[in-house]
Amino acid sequence: MNQEVFLENTQTLVKKDTLKEVTAPVQESLSIFRSFFKKEIRSDVFLLDQVINYLLRQKGKEIRPTLVFMTARMFGKVDQRSFIAATMIELLHTATLIHDDVVDEADKRRGFLSINKIWRNKAGVLLGDFLLSKGLLIALDHNEYQLLHVLSDAVKKMSEGELRQLKTSNLFNMTEGRYFQIISEKTASLISACCQCGAIATTDDETVLSEIKQIGLNIGIAFQIKDDLFDYGIDDIGKPKRNDIRERKVTLPLIYALEHATRMERLTVRRLMRKRKKTGKDIDRIVSFVHEKRGLQLAEEKMKMFTESALNSLKALPVVSGYEDFEALVNYIITRKK
Repeated sequence: MNQEVFLENTQTLVKKDTLKEVTAPVQESLSIFRSFFKKEIRSDVFLLDQVINYLLRQKGKEIRPTLVFMTARMFGKVDQRSFIAATMIELLHTATLIHDDVVDEADKRRGFLSINKIWRNKAGVLLGDFLLSKGLLIALDHNEYQLLHVLSDAVKKMSEGELRQLKTSNLFNMTEGRYFQIISEKTASLISACCQCGAIATTDDETVLSEIKQIGLNIGIAFQIKDDLFDYGIDDIGKPKRNDIRERKVTLPLIYALEHATRMERLTVRRLMRKRKKTGKDIDRIVSFVHEKRGLQLAEEKMKMFTESALNSLKALPVVSGYEDFEALVNYIITRKK
């Protein structure tokens, strides 16, 4: 079977799966994790506990703890270390989302009013700090220094990525190389940490621990490219909000489209992207340009390349069980609708 047919068949299969079906093999672990997570973030400070209760109602897809458990079971048995790792990851991820909402002055998160919208920015920043500190304490309380090192490195890279993006947000400064450096730090570093922590929890095989870092990084890069594709989509998620375009963020579909444009076309699109207040017509012109210049198609091909690289590298490792389940999760990540 050739590669194109394989990818087509895989996508058709995954499109029939819901996230619940994909995560079914680790549902028991996720259930235990939720209880573990709730217990760890409780506080006797009334306001803090009130905000935390509100936070717990905002259930996400749990992709990151799922990656921890999926990776762990490929190299051993899910146990206490796996739950500690997943909780640390989720605390870090949740803290960064809350801080992002404060920085972006966001009004909503997962269909709920954002914490900074209800309790103001100060409460949002302090809750994020609290969650980060809880992650550190969990690691120290259980002497999980290796997990702590991996997560601390991820926090460092995520912060560097955010600052790097601020510096290169100007249209003329963004290149394909800079784009991949930024998303590797901002998004992929945490996905990589999920895979690393999952493996650390169940194996001490140095080859596995070395390879799984890059495997997770490639999956994380594919994950972010998929997110960036949504902004230029037409049919995938109904009416896309075009937030990247409105906020003048230059992502891979636009980068590739500009590479295949004439000088005059590039000047026109750059002028439109620089506008702080774009009309609906401006946005439609940019989206049409990206489609006409195959920016979406080229970005999707790059996403598949990173996915294939990750899965091919994983096949070479001494996987005990669960490879097919992990592959189904990765395929869900690159074919999801939102």
